[in-house]
Amino acid sequence: MTHNYETPPYAPQYWPLPYMDQFPFQQSNWPFRIPVPWEQDADPAYREKEQPLTFVLIHGSWADVSFWAGVAAELRKKGHIVYVPEYPGHGADPNKAVTHAVMSKSIADYIQSHHLHNVILVGHSFGGTLVQKVAELVPDRLKRLVFLNAFVLKDGERLVDEFMPPMIAMFEQLRKNSKDDTIMLPFPAYREQFSNLGSLTQVQSLYNKITPEPAGPFFEKLDLKKFYSLTVPRSYLHLTDDTALPLGNPNYGWHPHMSSRLGLFRLIQTPGDHMTTVQFEPKTIARKLYEAARD
Repeated sequence: MTHNYETPPYAPQYWPLPYMDQFPFQQSNWPFRIPVPWEQDADPAYREKEQPLTFVLIHGSWADVSFWAGVAAELRKKGHIVYVPEYPGHGADPNKAVTHAVMSKSIADYIQSHHLHNVILVGHSFGGTLVQKVAELVPDRLKRLVFLNAFVLKDGERLVDEFMPPMIAMFEQLRKNSKDDTIMLPFPAYREQFSNLGSLTQVQSLYNKITPEPAGPFFEKLDLKKFYSLTVPRSYLHLTDDTALPLGNPNYGWHPHMSSRLGLFRLIQTPGDHMTTVQFEPKTIARKLYEAARD
């Protein structure tokens, strides 16, 4: 049997269907007309209703607590509680002869002395190694760990092991030439690798505030067996344009090279470099930190 356009093989009342109200099924079953869960995220009013959280923000090398000033302000605007502790060898502390254990303990003591619980502990860069050790010291006070382009070291590893040989050689030479066992990152490296997205004016303004970094903790092997036994939830916030570590090299880098060591983790990504994005785009970073930290 054959059909032509004048004798369609379907009941005339079902075909053709020039109008939606002639559709043979219930309109509520039409898939493109059913409300979907993610529609609420498009509503600005809904997106503003953030879960109140308690953040403790840990900066990295060649920085101090001012690194987080803009991000902390944005988080507080949203109703979050934010603490930004300084640790030994940084800020106003002139003593650069500090160990990784001393720095980690100071942050753990800060959390305990301020009676903090359900903490979102955030570490940037070198601060990731501090997050790992602080988590070992006060795991019962932590709600989640967030690593913002931060080092996640293996058990028994040194931080410098995550750099390529030329960078390690530069660090060793700078350490040797210093009078107080510190490393002052040269401006060309700070500008080209650590602040590649910033304008020259922005980068110069940041560089003029930094001080030499204690060298010892870079070269310490960290015992992280306890960290890798913990079950505290963790997230990795990846700034995708960060060239402080090589991009696209499977043996180096932030993500997935180090982030994958966290086991089960939440990944959040956004464009950004290592130093300037956090300080000059605080609203974006605050939003992404919240996405990384919320339930």
